[in-house]
Amino acid sequence: MAPAGRPGAKKGILERLESGEVVIGDGSFLITLEKRGYVKAGLWTPEAVIEHPDAVRQLHMEFLRAGSNVMQTFTFSASEDNMESKWEDVNAAACDLAREVAGKGASIVGVNCRFGPDTSLKTMELMKEGLEWAGLKAHLMVQPLGFHAPDCGKEGFVDLPEYPFGLESRVATRWDIQKYAREAYNLGVRYIGGCCGFEPYHIRAIAEELAPERGFLPPASEKHGSWGSGLDMHTKPWIRARARREYWENLLPASGRPFCPSLSKPDF
Repeated sequence: MAPAGRPGAKKGILERLESGEVVIGDGSFLITLEKRGYVKAGLWTPEAVIEHPDAVRQLHMEFLRAGSNVMQTFTFSASEDNMESKWEDVNAAACDLAREVAGKGASIVGVNCRFGPDTSLKTMELMKEGLEWAGLKAHLMVQPLGFHAPDCGKEGFVDLPEYPFGLESRVATRWDIQKYAREAYNLGVRYIGGCCGFEPYHIRAIAEELAPERGFLPPASEKHGSWGSGLDMHTKPWIRARARREYWENLLPASGRPFCPSLSKPDF
């Protein structure tokens, strides 16, 4: 396997997918930038591309370093209805930022946002079956939430009482995301990324899990031991014992909240 880095040849996304290459998308912008103080919850409009372009650029760079090789524009809700006269400037600025970072490094169908990795993969299975039944061919894409939401309603995680400010207890671990990446790949999906709640370390988890297929690791893996291998240098023997794949694959993480339920009842 090649050391941390990325292939030098520039190819279009369809060309990459046609050749069988795995394409890794990016992750959360609205939820992440709200936590960082650059987006206001509610309409979730992306004025930050104009008001705080450095913050948006930095997040693009974090996803790029973590292994993403697709830069998506931060234009969610950037419509005339939501932003009045600002919408054209916001869309133009978002495209410029994505294009700037990308320069440093109906043929596709899939699902994006609203639901967690498990539900999204089940949806992809049904979608794949539907395409095969109809005799259609298309590249498959999946970009779920970075949250576990098996108890959400038909509108997805927005129905949960924790949305949007209390979702932290539902965040997927990096190991959850490695499992998701492998299952997506085995299903035949070649465009694999994430949406709300997907942080750069989640993207790195995808890149690391699929490094054997891609032939290289992302730059961010220089500071990250595979499956906790960096813990083998720890002074405590019980922590050194965690430096193995079996430990993290079989861990059932606790929330630390003794009086909280494991699932919620959707508001709708």
